[in-house]
Amino acid sequence: MLQIRTLAMFFATICGLASFAAATATAQTSVADFYSGKSLNLIVGGAVGGGSDSYARLVARYISRHIPGSPSVIVQNMPGATSGKFASYLAAQATKDGSVIGTVDSSLVLAPLLSGHALPFDPSKFHYLGSANSDDYLCVVRSDAPVKSFQEALSRPLIMGTTAPGSKSHDLPRMLSNIVGAKFQIVSGYAGTLEVSLAIEKGEVQGMCGLSWSTLSAQHPDWLKRGVVRVLVQEDLEGHPELNKMGVPLAINFARTEEDRRIMELFYSQSVFGRPFVAPEGIPPDRLAALRTAFLSALHDERLLADAAKMGLDISAQPGNDIQTLVAKLYGFPPNIIERAKQSVANKPPI
Repeated sequence: MLQIRTLAMFFATICGLASFAAATATAQTSVADFYSGKSLNLIVGGAVGGGSDSYARLVARYISRHIPGSPSVIVQNMPGATSGKFASYLAAQATKDGSVIGTVDSSLVLAPLLSGHALPFDPSKFHYLGSANSDDYLCVVRSDAPVKSFQEALSRPLIMGTTAPGSKSHDLPRMLSNIVGAKFQIVSGYAGTLEVSLAIEKGEVQGMCGLSWSTLSAQHPDWLKRGVVRVLVQEDLEGHPELNKMGVPLAINFARTEEDRRIMELFYSQSVFGRPFVAPEGIPPDRLAALRTAFLSALHDERLLADAAKMGLDISAQPGNDIQTLVAKLYGFPPNIIERAKQSVANKPPI
C-alpha cells in the first residue's frame, strides 16, 4: 500500500511539473507573439548624456535578446521636473500593453510622500522592472574648505551647491540641516549636478550632497586622486565598501533619536532604487514577468558588463519584485514619520 501511495505521489508530481512547464511555454509563446516584429519604447526621464540616459542606452542594446519575440528597442528622452514629466506621461498617456517602459530618477519614487503637494502620478502603482544598480550617495567638500569632517559641519558653516527642490542634491543636504543640525548654507538653482561640480571646481561653492559614488567615479575620477575634494559623509544605510575602509562615516549614525533615524532611513532607501526601470500600471502579467526576467538577464549578460566597465558604469542589478516590495514598505511608513520627513526638506526647520 505504501509503495502504491508513493508511486501515486510521484506521478502526481510529474504531472504537476509537466502542467507548469506547459503553462510556462504557453505564456512565453503568447509574449513572443506580442513582441515579434514590434518595437519596445524605452523612455528616459532625463536629458541625453545624463546618468539615467547612459544606463538606459546600455540596457537597450541588450534587453531585446532576452525578451521572447526580440522586439526592436527605441530609446527616447523626456526630460523635465526631475523625471516628473515622464512619470506623468507614464501614468496618464502611455499604452499599457507592455510596449512602453522607461527610467525615472530615484528621488521621484518617494516624491508624493515628501513633496508636500499633489502630483499627477503615483509611483507606488508603477510596475518596477528592477534597478541597474544600488547607488551610494555622498557629501563631498573642497579639500581647502575649513570644515574637515562631518562632525565639524555640525558647528561650522559650509556653502553647498544644489539643483532644484525635489532633487537629491537639494533635499538630502536640507534634510541633514534640519534633522541632525548640519550648518549647510544652501545655494540652489544650478541646472544639474554637472553645473554644481563646475561651481565646486571654480570655488563658487564649497561642496555638494546627493552625489552618487558611481557619478563621482565615472565623471570625476581624478577628484579624489588630485585631492580636489574629500568625502565628508555617506548618505546611505550601509555605505560603500571602499569608503567604509577609508573610515568615511554614515550620516544616519548622527541621528539623535530613533524617530530621526527612521526619517533618514526613508530618504536613504532611495539609494537602493539606484537607476529604476518602470512600466505603467495595468500591463498584462505575463508581459510584466517577461520584462522583469529580461531586464535581469540583460544586466547579467557578459557583453553588457564588459561595455559597462568601459563606460565606467557600476552594475549591481536589483530585481523588480524586491524594488516593488521596498516601495510598498516605504509608502506604509507611519504618518508622523512621513510628515516630519516632508518638513525636513522645507525651508523651515521641522516641528
